[in-house]
Amino acid sequence: MKECPNCGEEVMGREGKKFCSAYCKSNFHYQRNKEKESSLFKKIDKQLKLNRRILKNYNRAGKATVKSSDLFQHGFDPKYFTHYWKNSNKQVYLFCYEFGFLLQRDAKGIEKFILVQHQSYMN
Repeated sequence: MKECPNCGEEVMGREGKKFCSAYCKSNFHYQRNKEKESSLFKKIDKQLKLNRRILKNYNRAGKATVKSSDLFQHGFDPKYFTHYWKNSNKQVYLFCYEFGFLLQRDAKGIEKFILVQHQSYMN
């Protein structure tokens, strides 16, 4: 006889039956799909929330300039953003929810992020 892959119980019934009950079959597939799907979505969601928390922490006044190394040391990753906004100078600000950032170099070549908070005119 075969063992149920979900609970290990003996499978009774027709020859091709794989699970001991409908509950075990459902539970087995639910757990397998939960592990498969969520890993990518959880990773992305976790990074977006971390980026937002970091931007919020450094941008308490609504606009700020911060060295990129300061953000990176806290785990900020600019590849993860929710949307973007292009200003009249054709600069593209990337946003993590309501907090935006733009990477620029100063006169000494140091990379800095200009941080902004979303405003109604940015729609």
